[in-house]
Amino acid sequence: MKYLLTQLLFLFSYLSICSQNSSLNYINKKRLNTDLIQITKTQKSRNFQNIKTLNTVANYIKNDLAKVCDSVAFQPFLLDKKTYKNVIGSIGLNHKERIIIGAHYDVCGNQQGADDNASGVAGLLELARLLSKESLNYRIDFVAYTLEEPPFFRTQQMGSYIHANYLKSKSINVKGMMSLEMIGYYSDKENSQQYPVSNMALMYGNVADFIAVVQSEKSGEFGNQIATSMKNQNLIKTISFKGSSSISGVDYSDHLNYWKFDFPAIMITNTSFYRNKNYHTKNDTIETLNLDKMGAVIEQLFYSIKNLE
Repeated sequence: MKYLLTQLLFLFSYLSICSQNSSLNYINKKRLNTDLIQITKTQKSRNFQNIKTLNTVANYIKNDLAKVCDSVAFQPFLLDKKTYKNVIGSIGLNHKERIIIGAHYDVCGNQQGADDNASGVAGLLELARLLSKESLNYRIDFVAYTLEEPPFFRTQQMGSYIHANYLKSKSINVKGMMSLEMIGYYSDKENSQQYPVSNMALMYGNVADFIAVVQSEKSGEFGNQIATSMKNQNLIKTISFKGSSSISGVDYSDHLNYWKFDFPAIMITNTSFYRNKNYHTKNDTIETLNLDKMGAVIEQLFYSIKNLE
């Protein structure tokens, strides 16, 4: 009887995690949950001081990308006599023009960082699985960055700076880059959403139930195409915001380094600390995430990239 009860509890837990949003056709929530567990449930936090943990997570990402990508490699770089690693998986190697899909896997301090930014990495891995089955018009590089978080944010030691600088130095043709930055936390409560500018609430509402496509004047037509396509999918409420880096939060992720080198780039985000009060705390755990809405974001991105002309 005890064994039977255990099995029933496991089945109930499995169904609660894996039940699909009826509007989603491709997303496997069990797989998302597995990725989130593997990235967050480490013995030590995956911050810059714990090289062994960072390497463990990097190896997990590389091994998973290797299952579906045409090529996979580390992009190592030295800092204070220590080696840090970006992970790059690529599909469509015959195409000269590239799309970069990026997400950072490190955390700030001692915490799990489920939304920030295991959610982005899980989204990256799921997009790699889905897009690898498609015939696309572009090469796609899936890049998992290290050292996005303080004390390296806005420095040339950021993993995304290393990668963007490499692309520029090799004169590689990039159609656009998208940074997946915190895509897992949502709320249906009134006043759950804040903004850097107060009158934005009049435009977008005060309920944290949407995903945002953040652009600047450097995002170009690529940003407009992705934003329009995501809205047209209508799987989750999507807003598009274009602003300068003088507005707090607009350049708060890895896309800022691609802007520095004049590549079109956007950020896909739930708006980070303007919504998620677990940001950079030990409360940023898997249990606080909404996998239905997170899955809807990923599926919208899948369709948008798949149909990109």
